[in-house]
Amino acid sequence: MTTTHDSHAYPPPPGNAPGNALGDPPGNASGPDGLVAGPAQGRPGRGGPPGGGPRGGHAAGGRGARTAARLWRGRAGDAPWVRPAFLGLLLITAVLYSYDLTASGYANSFYSAAVQAGSESWKAFFFGSSDAANSITVDKPPAALWPMALSVRLFGLGSWQILVPEVLMGVGTVAVVYAAVRRRFTPAAGLIAGAVLAVTPVAALMFRFNNPDALLALLMTVAVYCVLRALEGARTAWLVWAGVAIGFAFLTKTLQAFLILPPLALVYAVCAPTTLRRRLGQLALGGLAIVAAGGWWVAIVELWPASSRPYIGGSQNNSFLELTFGYNGLGRINGDEVGSVGGGGGGGGGRWGSSGIGRMFDASIGGQISWLLPAALLLLVAGLVVTWRAGRTDTARSAFLVWGGSLLMTAAVFSFMAGIFHEYYTVALAPSIAALVGMGVTVLWEERHAFAASAALIVTVAVTAVWSFTLLGRTPDYLPWLRWAVLIGGLAAAAGLLLAGRAGRRGPRLSLGAAALALVAALAGPVAYSLTTVNEGHAGSIVTAGPAAARGGGGMRAGGPGGDGGRVPPGQQGQGQQGQGPGQGQQGGPGGGAAQPSNGLPWQGGPAQRQGMGPGGAGGGAREGGGGGGMGGLLNGATVSSEAEATLRQNAGDYTWVAAAIGSQNAAGYQLATGEPVMAIGGFNGSDPSPTLAQFKEYVAAGKIHYFVAGGQGGQGGQGGGQGGGPGGNSSSAITSWIESTFTEVTVGGTTLYDLTAEK
Repeated sequence: MTTTHDSHAYPPPPGNAPGNALGDPPGNASGPDGLVAGPAQGRPGRGGPPGGGPRGGHAAGGRGARTAARLWRGRAGDAPWVRPAFLGLLLITAVLYSYDLTASGYANSFYSAAVQAGSESWKAFFFGSSDAANSITVDKPPAALWPMALSVRLFGLGSWQILVPEVLMGVGTVAVVYAAVRRRFTPAAGLIAGAVLAVTPVAALMFRFNNPDALLALLMTVAVYCVLRALEGARTAWLVWAGVAIGFAFLTKTLQAFLILPPLALVYAVCAPTTLRRRLGQLALGGLAIVAAGGWWVAIVELWPASSRPYIGGSQNNSFLELTFGYNGLGRINGDEVGSVGGGGGGGGGRWGSSGIGRMFDASIGGQISWLLPAALLLLVAGLVVTWRAGRTDTARSAFLVWGGSLLMTAAVFSFMAGIFHEYYTVALAPSIAALVGMGVTVLWEERHAFAASAALIVTVAVTAVWSFTLLGRTPDYLPWLRWAVLIGGLAAAAGLLLAGRAGRRGPRLSLGAAALALVAALAGPVAYSLTTVNEGHAGSIVTAGPAAARGGGGMRAGGPGGDGGRVPPGQQGQGQQGQGPGQGQQGGPGGGAAQPSNGLPWQGGPAQRQGMGPGGAGGGAREGGGGGGMGGLLNGATVSSEAEATLRQNAGDYTWVAAAIGSQNAAGYQLATGEPVMAIGGFNGSDPSPTLAQFKEYVAAGKIHYFVAGGQGGQGGQGGGQGGGPGGNSSSAITSWIESTFTEVTVGGTTLYDLTAEK
């Protein structure tokens, strides 16, 4: 494995002349990724050569037919199966991610409420406000909300309208990974990479869910693609586009977007085919693009008078910069998160799970992302060894360095961060793992006649089989036969690859059969987990992929808020939400009756058999009309009775907010039920100092708020207080105490309300 890469194995990218956005060079029928065809040789020109056919409608129709044919056929030099296989991969991905999409209802009500607000108010759209009256924003920048809000503005409020943009982001990410890998390697490499990404369980979860991570994964993948394009010919424009993608990724999830910057910048600085001075100048331009693409919104928010914009949720001083570098920044690393509901784990583990080098493989996270992580790491090493003697500017080695560096940097931060960490964050690793697997497998396959390459391929197949067996063994009641099938199939494939070199004329056929078996065995586990994931609804702030038994770790340790739940849009009750078990909902509130998710696959029972839940989901969301109805948890939206909904709707147009409630999730349930603004006191955790007691009294005196909804997650007992120790805890507690002593309590449909227009 010390030989340099062969040109027949890794065809060089097309010429450096600018082509289409995904790599088609001018003059070819299509580029290496084959997404847009260029002018073919002999095609009629603008005026049409003799015999080119009449101009006008028929000619236009002919051009349309030729374009469709080229779209289906793809690159002239490709085998006939390549383009149909690529399109089939995208179609299968779209079907997988959109299957039974509405079972998740409003998914994360926290973001769905902000989407609803943005669909009604352009100001709320711009700031990412939780309500259309702009009391407070979500605790992230708003870019991830914009596609969903536009969809709802165009097509109305509903589960499908909110979640379809996420599905499209997933399909787009698969396409970009394919294009990036296919461009420098082979069609098979691109297809393997795309397929691995599509069936990664956490990807199947998050590309049909409305958290910011779907857009973040897409934009970070686009950034890597652009850097790889820039490396081909030291192209400044592509490096600038990479900066733009990272800038908008910052507007999606702040500093997480920058985790891949060090490896991208370092690889370009060393490997780009131009002088060092020009490389550094190009990187500076890319940095300016990041600042411009991500900084324009920040500058506007920071310069906008605080009195005329919503409070910045998640901050303690109404500052987006504080939010960025505090709660969403360094606080995630060191665990010092003012206003948070849980501390960091440190080396010994805490409410967010144990941190350390094995975190990506542990019981909570392993089944989400790590199925092919050992293979990706082995193939990264193998790919670098194979390309070691190549020149400084070799693009195959650069691809391994870029994808591998992105994986290692992000995984290292995730593994050791002491602050808030959830399993679904790991979707950011999925594109890199997929690319490394696709590239590495095909590189070793081309070099398999060398002993070292063959041995590396065999070891990778065997290790993957053993690790899949281990992961499936953590859920022994989930398809118990599968773990043994995967182990036996993977080890048999490894043995087949070992024997193929000694099989004479039968060797090639044996190699192909063993390779196919290895691929099936490697993907069987993640495919099963992904099918189970799409077969269930997921709602709330903390969601996980795979069967219920694989979710034992949860986002927080036992004793802290947990479970996934949320309100289901009207007419979709009974489709079920994912639950973690009784008593894992809000503190001080009812358990809500835990759901019992199926461990089975789509053909093993319909929605009623799977979960049969009423609105509100599980793990803390109170059932319709249940005791204490209307309470929302920290991590799930409130369940709203029809009586409470009707009461809040009365004379709604006379008020700025039809109600106020402690915590964003609690408020979100009522806002989504009524379609009217509901003020989230204290933001997501109920611990932000917004509004203060004095401000709230002014709103009430001015007749801007009709009702106060009792309950929520403001304190350890379920009302008032603040969980994070920030000044907002005192604010929400003081507001609750003042309301309880000033206004009359009324119970409507199991929900406790206070009419703020009628004092005692």
